[in-house]
Amino acid sequence: MSVLKSFRGLRPKPELIQKVASLPYDVLNSEEARKLAAGNPCSLLHVSKPEIDLDPSINLYDDRVYQKARENFRRFISEGILVQDPEAYLYIYQQQMGEHVQTGILGCASVDDYLNNVIKKHELTRKDKEDDRTRHTRELNANSGPVFLTYRAHDKIDRLIDDFIKQNKPENNFTAGDGIRHTLWVIRDQKLIKKISSIFENEIPRLYVADGHHRSASAARVGAEQRKEHSGYSGKEEFNFFLAVYFPHNQLRILDYNRVVKDLNGVTEEQFFKSVADKFKLDLVNDYSRGGTRKPFKPGKSHEFGMYLKDRWFKLTAKEGTYQKDDPVLALDVSILQLNLLEPVLGIQDPRVDKRIDFVGGIRGLQELEKLVDSGKFMIAFAMHPTTLDELMRIADNGKLMPPKSTWFEPKLRSGVVIHLLD
Repeated sequence: MSVLKSFRGLRPKPELIQKVASLPYDVLNSEEARKLAAGNPCSLLHVSKPEIDLDPSINLYDDRVYQKARENFRRFISEGILVQDPEAYLYIYQQQMGEHVQTGILGCASVDDYLNNVIKKHELTRKDKEDDRTRHTRELNANSGPVFLTYRAHDKIDRLIDDFIKQNKPENNFTAGDGIRHTLWVIRDQKLIKKISSIFENEIPRLYVADGHHRSASAARVGAEQRKEHSGYSGKEEFNFFLAVYFPHNQLRILDYNRVVKDLNGVTEEQFFKSVADKFKLDLVNDYSRGGTRKPFKPGKSHEFGMYLKDRWFKLTAKEGTYQKDDPVLALDVSILQLNLLEPVLGIQDPRVDKRIDFVGGIRGLQELEKLVDSGKFMIAFAMHPTTLDELMRIADNGKLMPPKSTWFEPKLRSGVVIHLLD
């Protein structure tokens, strides 16, 4: 069964929460982070992406970057921007994006649960990114950003959280610059904390990493390192746990994760369309060059794809027999596109490292695909139907992995709402 542990959160002063809380480090590049943090010395981006305070030419993995992260983090604490709670609490973290609302419990997950596969993963990590977050966590001796976990919804937990929200005022409630509302309640009642934790321990058999594979992997590595350094550890030390928000699966929303490719792999358009037609039914749905209204094609169901090439939107439908229906991984749309088009036709062998392909989260809209192709930076774009949470959980339960860039969860958790210290 799974662990949900309370902890003494390190939190911004209430009047500073909106200045401190920032987007996750991995959804921004350095230039975007510099712009967002400009004029705001309280932004946690100074900790999560500390290169913004150094010369732009510096390598992201330079020792000075991690030293700057530690320096900035200590400044946040010494200046009282961040203050640690006096006791171990759980927290309720709610996000609202338009009409969509999701409410999770913020606490600590167990390194042992991660290592023993109680916490299920669905993606591989990249060594360079995992090494980076491991070093970052080690330098801070803290988890500055939470891992996004999910579990199969449970009525008892839902009722306890709903009742608490109705009866208590939030301690933080702000709308970020992107329009997403973030609300935080603090559960100080130790009996309620014990009750919630007990339900997870006895009735929630597994958890799933929705977003944050590199954060969770690096947290587990730091925990294992700390255990070696503290041979007589009891298992209760904070380094045995890492920061996470636990959401019920039925409240989450996965958006499409689209693809753009720089060229047609040296073939003519005629050859390209002929190869595509071998595996997909191909329909022209909008031709801007003939005066069509600018309306991207959005796939309406699994095994449908949108394709944008030279002012034209096509609908691709995977033909019967071109994928394995009984295999939870190979039946995914991202697998079908990769194995039937991206790899054999466009030569994208490994999308994790190939520089000819890039990925665009659905939050940017399909117009972003048009923009990238129309700019000449890319030649062709593919609009995907979102992977479902049931598909994710089924794959993880079977011990399998999804192809890279299969899911885009939205809204993103803010870093700096609550921080977990490892000592």
